[in-house]
Amino acid sequence: MSGDRGGTTPRGEPFLTRGPKAFRTAKAGRFMATLCRPSVSVPEHVITMEETLELARSRHADHPQLPLALRLIENTGVLTRHIVQPIEETLKHPGFEERNKVYQTEAKARVPAVIQRALDDAELLTKDIDVIIYVSCTGFMMPSLTAWLINEMGFDSTTRQIPIAQLGCAAGGAAINRAHDFCSAYPDANVLIVACEFCSLCYQPTDLGVGSLLSNGLFGDGIAAAVVRGRGGEGIELVRNGSYLIPKTEEWIMYDVRATGFHFLLDKRVPGTMEPLAPALQDLAGQHGWDASDLDFYIIHAGGPRILDDLSKFLQVDPHAFRFSRATLTEYGNIASAVVLDALRRMFDEGGAQHRARGLLAGFGPGITAEMALGHWHSPHEGTA
Repeated sequence: MSGDRGGTTPRGEPFLTRGPKAFRTAKAGRFMATLCRPSVSVPEHVITMEETLELARSRHADHPQLPLALRLIENTGVLTRHIVQPIEETLKHPGFEERNKVYQTEAKARVPAVIQRALDDAELLTKDIDVIIYVSCTGFMMPSLTAWLINEMGFDSTTRQIPIAQLGCAAGGAAINRAHDFCSAYPDANVLIVACEFCSLCYQPTDLGVGSLLSNGLFGDGIAAAVVRGRGGEGIELVRNGSYLIPKTEEWIMYDVRATGFHFLLDKRVPGTMEPLAPALQDLAGQHGWDASDLDFYIIHAGGPRILDDLSKFLQVDPHAFRFSRATLTEYGNIASAVVLDALRRMFDEGGAQHRARGLLAGFGPGITAEMALGHWHSPHEGTA
């Protein structure tokens, strides 16, 4: 590689001290992985809450629990959602094979532009990326979309691939944490996170439980991408991360995988999970000498309004602190793993935070799993503290 300088480890093994990939070793001095501005895109087809309610009334007029389902949908506060196909096509079920073809086609058509904006915002090129973490739970590809992206967008052939497919809504937080881990090991590395969720392709017309009817009015489609830079960049300097799984809750959020595809199962106890998860957030903050109830910003997965209401209650945080997450829920619905990145994008749009402001990010999903991170806001023009 032109311009690279080599050396040896204490064992006499060669290494690179400079170059475009993650094999570079850490230089002495301060470093901090920075989560840069996310890029977000939602499909052009829109369905409003009123349209959702009317569909539920017309398609399930004889459902004995229809009034309850309608009330639950209204209580979500989801005013609009974006879906990858027109509603007429979404309501059909041509089979899992055809739906997965739609997933692959739409992902390839829509993801590259989102990635390019994220790279531009991070002031990096494809050749600067060492790892791509791709998260999605609404379609399946093998090889992962990461292989296609490397070939089509000009990423280096040595770019590492980390697909995450089974953490559901928690995967956005998990991707941030795994990027942080990688940059801690390779301080000069840059990690690209991509979340692609087409929840509408998981609609199952034969699933008539109240939880399924509620899901039909809650989930939306969206794509998000963001870069975690090992050095430089504006955004959240990641300082600590952690995971927590509530014991014996693995059946509370899950897929029943059948010939017709993914059937989403949602236990009625899920909205109450913030009571056991709030202490986990407090513990993580406490490990860093922070108080989770007294931070400057919060980027939280918005699975539904009660998640945010209860977290406000159990952390004793002003509900206004969750305004970015609530805005995502209101305008886009629950876009699964992309929620955390969209909430962060909204924080950037508001002007970010003061330099060195302290914050918490968290995603919640199947397991029941929480993926949590702490960070400072970093503005390069403010200098370093």
